Amino acid sequence: MEIEKKDIRSLTKEQLRDFFMANGDKAFRGNQVYEWLWSKALHNFEDMTNVSKETRVMLENNFVINHIKVDQMQRSEDGTVKNAVRLHDGLIVESVLIPTETRTTACVSSQVGCSLDCNFCATARLKRMRNLEPGEIYDQVVAIDRESRLYYNRPLSNIVFMGMGEPLMNYNNVMKAIDMITSEEGLGMSPKRITVSTSGVSKMIKKMADDDVKFKLAVSLHSAIEETRNHIMPFTKNFQLPELKEALQYWYQKTKSKITYEYVVWKGINDDKASIDALVKFCKYVPCKVNLIEYNPIDDGEFQQASDEAIENYIKALAKNDIVAKVRRSRGKDIDAACGQLANKS
Repeated sequence: MEIEKKDIRSLTKEQLRDFFMANGDKAFRGNQVYEWLWSKALHNFEDMTNVSKETRVMLENNFVINHIKVDQMQRSEDGTVKNAVRLHDGLIVESVLIPTETRTTACVSSQVGCSLDCNFCATARLKRMRNLEPGEIYDQVVAIDRESRLYYNRPLSNIVFMGMGEPLMNYNNVMKAIDMITSEEGLGMSPKRITVSTSGVSKMIKKMADDDVKFKLAVSLHSAIEETRNHIMPFTKNFQLPELKEALQYWYQKTKSKITYEYVVWKGINDDKASIDALVKFCKYVPCKVNLIEYNPIDDGEFQQASDEAIENYIKALAKNDIVAKVRRSRGKDIDAACGQLANKS
């Protein structure tokens, strides 16, 4: 019976060094292989040119590299690129490159499907099949960095964990991936350029604060009225607003890092004065800014883009209370790469 080989990227550098020593080789081989795996993001043992043929065969016999493949790539009229990413077990996730004049952002996935049940989101209709491994998250970033250099002649500048899945429900793997993305032995990106977006898993927000993370936090809020929020995102019945408020205050007290609220305005759901007033009040609990996001329909009747007037009312009310707000126009709509559309068609 064939033994299932371990993914070599699940080993730390120390474990790799130990492996080589246990197999009669020198510890520094572990450093060389580690560099190939992470800094050079290599996907096969064959190309590790500074390692002897025998060593490569030994690695081949003991390990696999469970890397991703970009199965299909689509480019939007606005320059957005969407990757359908095939994992080693045949499952697919999607990640997106979003270019602007001055930066390139990677929107990456953290789960296959999603464990949550937001009614307006296509990804939520896929049941959660599994968490992504740190290497699979890392590979999405590497692939988008390469595309950014190829199409836009510049490296990737920002990363948002806003693709498929709830990052805080895959906490350990997301943190390990970010460690490698920000490590000098990995991609060396600044954590200040990374934003992790959550639907409001309160106890994990506190855990991040305790773990002294250096990246930014975004919260998909969509309503500061409990009943409306529970309707839009039924799972939030388990993460009620008072508990979320307390977790966010804890986060700010520990990290001194402002929170971004992601907020979609829908016709007849949260486009009234009561919703605006509730958001303004919620924004006063902790230093924050608000991204008002254009809605991208996923073929349903219930959720419809609110009028420009409703959005304008939000902006005026927030500005009057000195709360920074921006309207985010969605990118990549023609290829279903916009917010909430991932996995809509594939």
